[in-house]
Amino acid sequence: MVGSGGREHALAWKLKQSPRLEALHAAPGNPGIARIGQCHPAHAEDAESLLALCHELEIDLAVVGPEAPLVAGLADTLRHAGIAVFGPSAAAARIEGSKTFAKDVLEAAGVPTAARLSVARPPCVVKADGLAAGKGVFVCRTQEELDAGLRAAAALGEDVVIEELLEGEEVSLLVLTDGREAVPLAPAQDFKRIGDGNSGPNTGGMGSYSPVAGLGDAEVEELVDTVHRPVLAELAHRGAPFAGVLYAGLMLTDDGPKVLEFNCRFGDPETQSILPRLEGDLLEALEGVAGGRLDGSVAAGDRAAVTLVLASGAYPERSDDRGTPIGGVEEAESTGALVFHAGTARHGEQLVTNGGRILNVTAVGDDLPAARAAAYDAADRISFAGLQYRSDIALAAAEGHVRS
Repeated sequence: MVGSGGREHALAWKLKQSPRLEALHAAPGNPGIARIGQCHPAHAEDAESLLALCHELEIDLAVVGPEAPLVAGLADTLRHAGIAVFGPSAAAARIEGSKTFAKDVLEAAGVPTAARLSVARPPCVVKADGLAAGKGVFVCRTQEELDAGLRAAAALGEDVVIEELLEGEEVSLLVLTDGREAVPLAPAQDFKRIGDGNSGPNTGGMGSYSPVAGLGDAEVEELVDTVHRPVLAELAHRGAPFAGVLYAGLMLTDDGPKVLEFNCRFGDPETQSILPRLEGDLLEALEGVAGGRLDGSVAAGDRAAVTLVLASGAYPERSDDRGTPIGGVEEAESTGALVFHAGTARHGEQLVTNGGRILNVTAVGDDLPAARAAAYDAADRISFAGLQYRSDIALAAAEGHVRS
């Protein structure tokens, strides 16, 4: 398992449940993953160290969690050395690595998406073209917001893409694909803004929930037919077949679904809400994708899941809170909730902060209100200086309303 965040902890947790798993290793992993597997001090973007580790441990399957190593070509390096990899090639990962490339693919495939604008005027959306850890998108409804968004995007050192501002309900829909077949995972909704009521700057994600009302099996299959399959065909046509998990961020507008963005990896924190609902063997499914023969079941059960992101006080302006003691994790887990480590470390026996998004608390219940209540009950038991989390994750959905 390549990576060190909450998404990777959730993946490791689910993979650990497979009866076919002999041993679980992570690079670099985190204190949560270290409880269920062996962690190794190799950076996720150090391809040569990871390749050496795979050979040393005789790894059968490498699962790459974060986007940056995929865009940099880690999957290619490992595959060329004979290591089976779950994750797309660098050529296919450009679907996330370049917003301009993604727009070109969408337009060529005839997939509905936000229109590109030649002139920046509000309302619009400003996007940094390259990777920005979820913080490169700026929604600009006023001239003041547009000026600030253009400055912030330029500060990231990337080209800038300007798009129309779409209104509607957002949903994340991920599919497992071997480049030909596409099997959807349960849809989820995430919360990108730092503050309640979707206020403040964008983040890597402050929470998520699954399922999403109105998206049953028939509706999901229609979305996959409309969005994912044409994009997979276009990527293959361009000589960049995509094998891995293709994540579409969608806006369900009055004019139908439109693509906001594509990602080349599992969502974070959507994965933390999707995987606890998964009833099949994830390892079997990922191994099938890596071997070019997608099989295994990824069906979701009837229960609901809600995930809360517990972040440091300076996040998202800074993601470098390190060394602050964390308490209450065991108490939170004693309620039955799952606590996924996202930005933690150990100083001796003490668990401490090591990032911006520190922990993810996920609870499963018979319905969204039950899952939400359980998640907040567990999160309330965790403490560290500066801790912040939103109080309205899945609130509107649990009340039976559509979030605007």
